[in-house]
Amino acid sequence: MGPLRSVVLCGGGTGGHIYPLLAFADCLRRHDPSVRITCLGTPKGLENELIPPAGYDLRQIPAYQLPRSVNMSLVRTPDRMWKAARAAGKVIDEVQADAVVGFGGYVSVPGYLAAWRRELPIVIHEVNVPPGVANRLGMKFTKNVAVGFPHQPAQAEALRDARVVGVPLRRGIAGLDRAALRDAARAHFGLRPDLPVLFVAGGSQGARSINLAVSGAAKELARNGVQVLHVIGARNEPVSVPTDLPVPYITLPYLSEMELGYAAADLMLARGGAMTCAEVAAIGLPTVYVPYPHSNQEQKRNALPVVEAGGGLLVDDAEVTPAWVERTVIPLIRDPQRLYAMSHAAAGYGRRDGDVALLNFVYEAVSR
Repeated sequence: MGPLRSVVLCGGGTGGHIYPLLAFADCLRRHDPSVRITCLGTPKGLENELIPPAGYDLRQIPAYQLPRSVNMSLVRTPDRMWKAARAAGKVIDEVQADAVVGFGGYVSVPGYLAAWRRELPIVIHEVNVPPGVANRLGMKFTKNVAVGFPHQPAQAEALRDARVVGVPLRRGIAGLDRAALRDAARAHFGLRPDLPVLFVAGGSQGARSINLAVSGAAKELARNGVQVLHVIGARNEPVSVPTDLPVPYITLPYLSEMELGYAAADLMLARGGAMTCAEVAAIGLPTVYVPYPHSNQEQKRNALPVVEAGGGLLVDDAEVTPAWVERTVIPLIRDPQRLYAMSHAAAGYGRRDGDVALLNFVYEAVSR
């Protein structure tokens, strides 16, 4: 495998696109500190908050929301799409890119189009079923498609021939030893070292149904000696928690160092985003998944294989109430043997090497 001199990475809009992009960028840099890494983003995307602080060059280009159906006429007609592709092409030419690697989001489309016109290798990484509309369009221009989970090729025709590489994870998570960090993580949040911890996080924006159910069960959780570390979400109102609880109930609007939350926890209650599923499975954290109900059920499809492997539970959003927390979550978190078995099963399903596996795939694509 020859070295890559310059790579353009595309992915933006949500953390599900940006975090694997950053993990892959870190992997590139570890393997070859001289490689030039350039990221494409939009002026308003979350990438502006995450990519420059991580030390990577972010170039802003125009990008536009796409219609939900994908066909070739889509790329032939809109002038604004070609305008965006020309902007991406200027960046690709300036940095003399050897390849374009995309992780989804609307900013990826101009990168795919510009690379296709220049006959550059394109590698697409997809974590959802069905694939996102941007990556589905990109698949018109390349056969170099990688996916994060083993179930994806069987569930989507567009992914039938994709390579399963896993999901690139941040090193702080991929290398996490939960047991070694547990006491320090609990001390960081003001949690006791001797009582079980329920870690609640409904994604970067939070989940109102989960927030209300857990906070509504706060007294019963505390009465059973269960501590709670609750990430409410940046766009959710603070939850009402009694102030006289005998054990800690810690609330946070947002947590950037998720590895500390994972290390502190005995059990997690979460949505079923692809990154969450990949991270908790890799580190063997037992999780109760409550998939987002108003979608195409992709979160349920993300979580189901982990659950079927024995690494978690799956519950409908409509069932999540304070009474359900008391009836289901409390007995589970107070059962160390069951948690141990779930942890072992989750770790057996998950993988920590998605960044390296994707890098090898990119090398293969470039060499071809």
